[in-house]
Amino acid sequence: MTAKDYIERENKYGAHNYHPLPVVLDKGEGVYVWDTDGKRYFDFLSAYSAVNQGHCHPKIINALVTQAKKLTLTSRAFYNSALGEYEEFVTRYFGYDKVLPMNTGAEGDETALKLCRKWAYEKKGIPENEAQIIVCEGNFHGRTITVISMSTDPDSYKGFGPYTPGFIKIPYNNIPALEKALENPNVAGFLVEPIQGEAGVYVPDEGYIKKAYELCRKKNVLFIADEVQTGIGRTGKMLCCDHEGVRPDILILGKALSGGVMPISAVLADDDIMLCIKPGEHGSTFGGNPLAAKVAIAALEVIRDEKLPDNAARLGEIFRQELKAFRHDMVEIVRGKGLLNAIVIRPKNGKEAWDVCLALKENGLLAKPTHQHIIRFAPPLVITEEQLREALDIIKKTLLQFS
Repeated sequence: MTAKDYIERENKYGAHNYHPLPVVLDKGEGVYVWDTDGKRYFDFLSAYSAVNQGHCHPKIINALVTQAKKLTLTSRAFYNSALGEYEEFVTRYFGYDKVLPMNTGAEGDETALKLCRKWAYEKKGIPENEAQIIVCEGNFHGRTITVISMSTDPDSYKGFGPYTPGFIKIPYNNIPALEKALENPNVAGFLVEPIQGEAGVYVPDEGYIKKAYELCRKKNVLFIADEVQTGIGRTGKMLCCDHEGVRPDILILGKALSGGVMPISAVLADDDIMLCIKPGEHGSTFGGNPLAAKVAIAALEVIRDEKLPDNAARLGEIFRQELKAFRHDMVEIVRGKGLLNAIVIRPKNGKEAWDVCLALKENGLLAKPTHQHIIRFAPPLVITEEQLREALDIIKKTLLQFS
């Protein structure tokens, strides 16, 4: 089969809910992926930061295969021999009393919202069904009905109403707006991305996260951090909140929690919050399965043992410095933290971010536009400086094609 055949088969039998670049990937290893014709590319999307440890990391794959041969799924109707080990590991790793394991990032966000509301009624004393949760404009927390109810992106919410009530939307990176919203006595939580990834790697002002956390503490409001994309080493710290010394009341993780091997997410909180949920009130058939437990332990060990946050911090600085020094009239802004970066593209001669990404593909590097005018660059954190500089040469060479 040709690449065209693979693409046509997907278009014929699959829903048209994505608009992929025209490349058919067949194999991955480390920072590279290969297409069905055998051409090698730098992967600068990392499956939206799910593959922080690199494609098919041998330690993670070994954990997957070993456990897959033994026991994959029991459901939570029974105990299993792997879950407790993972729960102890992950709670100590991030410093929380309890973890509630789920599968996808969106499920993690939904879990956090339920936890926050339950805590509001049981602990804060907000009247039943009156809890409000503050969210930020430009957010991306997933695709469920409730999550899109907080969205300000018409592509996410238009045509899917009626929407779930109970959310107050405020501008991102705006402390006065948060202060005003917190005056509402029925506010239970503030859900925020430390960096808005899907919005185009929008990095807030220094001190924003810390100040927001302190305001929430004063008002007895839960600070809920969605670190599904920004967490697990991506921004140069284990968690993006670590840059400002903030420990969220509820922490949401996903994506790289499995190294891209399978869907795994987790919600972490202390007993005062987590134990508000009782048996039968929340769960998942696959959440906390033995396979996921062993994979997540291996994935987190790789992050720690290979010091990948440090690598992300060091190489991220090089990446931004090089691109900022490279003057090109299509590059309006270079921004990011660690190895979560983006360039804002100024259209030229009818060419936009999509056209740049197509040219990057031809030159051996895969990236994807977001919001039509922004290109996100997020390679696996195992990338070396030599590989990064080779990739930078490809990016510069590609942009020069549009001079």
